[in-house]
Amino acid sequence: MRLSAIGDCCHTLPVLRTLQAAWPHTHFTWVIGRTEHGLMDGVDGVEFITFDKRHPAASLAGIRRQLRGRRFPVLLHMHASMRANLVSCMVSAGRRIGFDRARARDWQWLFTNERIAPQAGQHVMDGLLGFAGQLGIHGRELRWDIPVSEADRAFAAAQAGGSGPVVVISPCSSQRLRNYRNWRIGNYSAVVAHLQEAHGAQVILSGASSAIEARYGEALAASAPRPLVNLIGRTSLKQLLALLDRADLLICPDSGPAHMATAVGTPVVGLYATSNRLRTGPYFSQDLVVDRYPEAVQREFGVPVAQLRWGQRVRDPGAMDLISPADVIATVDRALGHRPRT
Repeated sequence: MRLSAIGDCCHTLPVLRTLQAAWPHTHFTWVIGRTEHGLMDGVDGVEFITFDKRHPAASLAGIRRQLRGRRFPVLLHMHASMRANLVSCMVSAGRRIGFDRARARDWQWLFTNERIAPQAGQHVMDGLLGFAGQLGIHGRELRWDIPVSEADRAFAAAQAGGSGPVVVISPCSSQRLRNYRNWRIGNYSAVVAHLQEAHGAQVILSGASSAIEARYGEALAASAPRPLVNLIGRTSLKQLLALLDRADLLICPDSGPAHMATAVGTPVVGLYATSNRLRTGPYFSQDLVVDRYPEAVQREFGVPVAQLRWGQRVRDPGAMDLISPADVIATVDRALGHRPRT
């Protein structure tokens, strides 16, 4: 069970693939959020049961009906939240494995009877792979084979059919996070101008349909030296995945698209000042993260990172101002130099 969010569900898929590789004849059921299922829909070898957080009572009742009379030998309770705890009550299972006490937020330990081994300083995906380790499986199948339709691939090709490197910018993190991860529009404008003028890049904006993301898209399109493609609020998750698969680079703050890009092997320039890249950064692009988290921590808490709880966030919107356009431009230049488009 992993309900959300997009990035964490991307981290969960390799756990599923690791288990399937070790136990090829085992049936797997994944209880997942409705939005996240929009990305994972069609993943082979798994039965999906969806939970819609917009209608929690009806969803709980629906899951209860779907699972009535079924008993599982193991529940991997991979989501430490009270909502997930309530959903877990719909699942009858012998072994109910959750996080160790330090990571079992929202009283998760009351809803499980077994815990994964404690580990300090892990990336989120490594922590989730601890559930496979608890089952005696220590290999890793870091494979993301999320199906995308030919129509979605054609959509992506139509957006990125010109010359020059394709760079997707997903400028905002989730609206519910109160925007403390969002970099300023003017900073992105400077990066867009550099991409277009120095690299001849095709710049594509992506994002959800929130008001703040729409504002970012309009402002960046208006300030760009050359036309760009503004797809904010105009793609499904599958279309975005197909687009990221065609891209040479993604630029974004700590957000789901960073992990979607990782899933298709696209490098990510991550903008990190409010969260620790070693815990939530793009798994294979750590060397491309513009990391000002240590400075933000020192300014906010007056101590070095090592003295904070692992995963402690800096919730000051001004923390992102520690990242300069020059920082990002230098990293973009290095990233595009590493992977020229052919």
